[in-house]
Amino acid sequence: MLQLSYLDDPIRFLLYLYVFIIGSCIFSYLNVLIYRVPRRIDFVKGRSFCPNCHHELRAKDLVPLFSWLFLRRRCRYCGEPISSRYFWVELLGGGMGCLSLARFGLSWQMMVGFAFFAICAIISLVDWDTMEIPNGFVIAMLVVALVSIPVFPEISAAQRLIGLAVVSVPMLLLSLAIPGAFGGGDIKLMAAAGLLLGWKLTLVSMFLAVLTGGGYGIYLLAGKKKGRKDHFAFGPFLCIGMTAALLWGQALLDWYLRLLGVY
Repeated sequence: MLQLSYLDDPIRFLLYLYVFIIGSCIFSYLNVLIYRVPRRIDFVKGRSFCPNCHHELRAKDLVPLFSWLFLRRRCRYCGEPISSRYFWVELLGGGMGCLSLARFGLSWQMMVGFAFFAICAIISLVDWDTMEIPNGFVIAMLVVALVSIPVFPEISAAQRLIGLAVVSVPMLLLSLAIPGAFGGGDIKLMAAAGLLLGWKLTLVSMFLAVLTGGGYGIYLLAGKKKGRKDHFAFGPFLCIGMTAALLWGQALLDWYLRLLGVY
């Protein structure tokens, strides 16, 4: 692993810039998945196209971040507005790349962590749009979890196996007792992610998900945007919790235990 503290500042800046660019490019492709997978459009073949006029886009229309700005948020061919989501997802990709580098250094852990964050981003936006988490994304999360086993040796096999069940099983039981309490995609997602995070960070991620999701639910009720029996996508909040747990979960857990006077 390359220790960034030993690098000169110009080299460090260039490394972060490179990681930011790569991250934004990868998340630019994730925009394709987010749009096409729920619509059952082939995301491997075929060029990118405008969702309004379906005109094929050229390379100059697809430069992450800059194309959206230079085109003034409108399609070059039909003049219809381009959703700002494309820009913000690409910016998020660059930011998550830099956060991964800062947290794990230039290492295999950084690569696995970034892949984990990317899948969380896809799941969040697809679930937000459709209220569903496709099984393909859960399988992708499971693959990343399996790859993480030799990359994160500090998380033992026992911790991973407990993490697989510690949140997903109670969610399943609650869903059986109260139909609709959690979606099947949420349960499978927490099982796959728990295998990567281990039981401690899985509990931290669920706590953060309940905290942020509960806050959003209160906002919806206070604004009368939804009723008490209405549902909203919980997957994005699970992914927020999982992302925060992998980045800062151990520090948050240590702080909380010190607050309680445990140690």
